[in-house]
Amino acid sequence: MAKGPRGDTRRTDVIGAAVKVMRIVTGRESNKITETFKSAAAEPASRAGKVRAAKLTKKKRAEIARKAASARWKKG
Repeated sequence: MAKGPRGDTRRTDVIGAAVKVMRIVTGRESNKITETFKSAAAEPASRAGKVRAAKLTKKKRAEIARKAASARWKKG
């Protein structure tokens, strides 16, 4: 069996894929792809960014912005 991008097993033939889809739709089998696709780290990471931004001083934020702007201009 072939491995998907998240390490799940997938059927390589058309009939097997159709049977798997049918089982997912009828509820006989769970859809592991969508369950594993949801990133458990996405929500805490977004919170961490907000917390970090709140802790930064105005001077440090300006320094980071200046560095990012210079990096963008160097590319062009």
